[in-house]
Amino acid sequence: MLSTGALRAHLLAARLAGPVATSRETSLRSYRLFAAGDPRVTLGLVPGEGWAETDLLRLMAEKCGVSEDPAHVVGPDVIDPERTLAGLDAFADRLSWAAERRAPVLFGTGHPHRLLGFYVALADAMSAAGCPVLTPAQGRRIDITTRFGVRTCSLDYVRGVAMVREPGAREGGGDTGAHTHSPLPVRVALAAAAEERGLLPELVVGDHGWVCGAGQLGIEAIGLADTDDPALFVGEAEGRVSVAVPVDDGVESAFYRPLTRYVLNRVFLSR
Repeated sequence: MLSTGALRAHLLAARLAGPVATSRETSLRSYRLFAAGDPRVTLGLVPGEGWAETDLLRLMAEKCGVSEDPAHVVGPDVIDPERTLAGLDAFADRLSWAAERRAPVLFGTGHPHRLLGFYVALADAMSAAGCPVLTPAQGRRIDITTRFGVRTCSLDYVRGVAMVREPGAREGGGDTGAHTHSPLPVRVALAAAAEERGLLPELVVGDHGWVCGAGQLGIEAIGLADTDDPALFVGEAEGRVSVAVPVDDGVESAFYRPLTRYVLNRVFLSR
């Protein structure tokens, strides 16, 4: 069993928390764009009024531990590891709730190159606990706006975890998914589940648009978020996202394995 102290040390050593690779400039730019209503950073969330840049900076200081000083504009951003640990505990509590109920769960990621393994291990464990892990709209084509224009991607699942693949990507590969912030994949998946009159998820687990898109539609959603992802923390503050765990979402995939162990220990030892 991984102790809290050991995980805290790992978070700092791997730069999942503490000074992280995400720059202060990148984070502040995201707050400006969110305040302006830019869909690239609202991620499918329709926020309430009143989220100016100063409000977002204050919120992110509270939720993540970034500096609240608007004059701090350069250098690496910072995540408080205590907030990450508290977020992982809350994240595990919601998974435990779903496992107890054997609730249908939908997993999806916009960061397949980094976070696929984290979600796959959770999906395997939840399936073993009796939760239906849903895979609606397998292979469905989705037009997603990117900085290179509109790209027609396909929705695919790897061991129960959804991602999108760009045209020409090898089918069935574990590491060929595309990075995306779009909420369209979760909307398509949920619409397909409703059309098929099958199970609808009681919990969506993921990041980016998967969490915000589901939360906006009233489905409980939990996930990971970096300092330049204010939408998840706004959604949490407004009650549409259940848990947003502050953590750098772009480190090597192997560095997330201790987080998986910690979460699963909490989920299944608490039952």
